[in-house]
Amino acid sequence: MNTRLPPVLLRALSGLSQIAACSCLLCRQASPEAVCAACLQSSLPRSGKACLQCGIALSTAGQRCGACLQHPPAFDITICATDYQPPQDQLVLALKFAHQLPLAVLLARAIRDAILRQPGLVLPDLICPVPLSPQRLQERGFNQALEIARPLAAMLGVACLPYAIHRVRHTQQQAMLAPADRRRNIAKAFSPAADYLPQLQGRHIAIVDDVITTGMTLHEIATMLKRYGAKQVSNYVFARTPPHFE
Repeated sequence: MNTRLPPVLLRALSGLSQIAACSCLLCRQASPEAVCAACLQSSLPRSGKACLQCGIALSTAGQRCGACLQHPPAFDITICATDYQPPQDQLVLALKFAHQLPLAVLLARAIRDAILRQPGLVLPDLICPVPLSPQRLQERGFNQALEIARPLAAMLGVACLPYAIHRVRHTQQQAMLAPADRRRNIAKAFSPAADYLPQLQGRHIAIVDDVITTGMTLHEIATMLKRYGAKQVSNYVFARTPPHFE
């Protein structure tokens, strides 16, 4: 485990490690699955309306939030399966820091269901995960976005390009920074792999990640992809951090 994690996160992970293997990760009741059927119904489907572009919760459907209207991000659409808050945040923590990799399929299925609930949505041509830097990949041992993207692509019948986007420099973890510092931290951190450039040009590309908070990482990737000719960029994300948690 990364000992540089904030104490609140370390306490949460400590609690996760004490959950019995036959218990639901969310309600901790006996369950043959990682998440019981009741929690799948009550916790994962996102309730309420959301901004079409960034996915943040709204009171009115079919609109964009004020921030996206005033300063539109480079990405076009964001679809989130749930909100990043208790208890469903435990799924991300268990996957990302407790190495419970089978949960990636559950997260992918939740994203797929959120996508299919969108009326008239056109699926992308390609799916790409948010890449990790080599240093972060070595520390963690896997890329959680890639672990989600692979089964999601298979479920949707869309090609997955795991290595079409490179993180060209190591950055601090966005979650550890104040919102004002995140744009500077992530600026010019991504580049397309030269061999994949022809496949990116003129295509609708979906970027997969586990959590979106301010959207700076996804904005930077979308900016880069459109600079190299992508026609449209969508975000497929498991959880959206509510504004009061940013």
